[in-house]
Amino acid sequence: MTDWDVYLVTQESLSGDRTTPAVVEAAIAGGVDVVQLREKDVSARERYEMGREVRELTREAGVPLIVNDRVDLALALEADGVHLGDEDLPVSVARELLGEDAIVGRSVSFVEDARGAERAGADYLGVGAIYATGSKDDIDEAEYAIGTDRLAEIVDAVDIPVVGIGGIGADNAGEVIEAGAEGVAVITAITGADEAAAATRGLAATVANAR
Repeated sequence: MTDWDVYLVTQESLSGDRTTPAVVEAAIAGGVDVVQLREKDVSARERYEMGREVRELTREAGVPLIVNDRVDLALALEADGVHLGDEDLPVSVARELLGEDAIVGRSVSFVEDARGAERAGADYLGVGAIYATGSKDDIDEAEYAIGTDRLAEIVDAVDIPVVGIGGIGADNAGEVIEAGAEGVAVITAITGADEAAAATRGLAATVANAR
């Protein structure tokens, strides 16, 4: 049974002068529940090498490691699962390749897509962007932010865990939990914090209080 309270999505380019393994180590010290290896702007080889270090840390701590997009990388790293978007392999194919025990997540923003992902066998949903965020520079997310009302609709429509993502920090994480999410997925709220461990603890406390 996976806890979803605080879900770190890594991105070294948004981590100041710290490496992703250093951020992950601090987040683990702060009690992070899940780590997703994202790293959109490096090569597959670099992501693999970085992932090997992260896999060691998460395995030792008993924290699930999920790989963004790449089923092949998830296999190579012996990760616990994969998180898929609209342009990635279908959930059913990822499940076939990774096995029944793997965690397979899916990004959605609409109720029908959420229901479809659940039918396809997704274990959880990443729903967003809840608020505008600066972590994606290819789209204007202020235009696409879905807010907590849509999040609540998606939570009501499915029976699998929902994790909110997009522009979430200690100031608004409580609203996401109050809308029904099982947890919050963040990048810069941890990677950009002066003290990643303390930021992780703060988010966990906010989630617990809201619940």
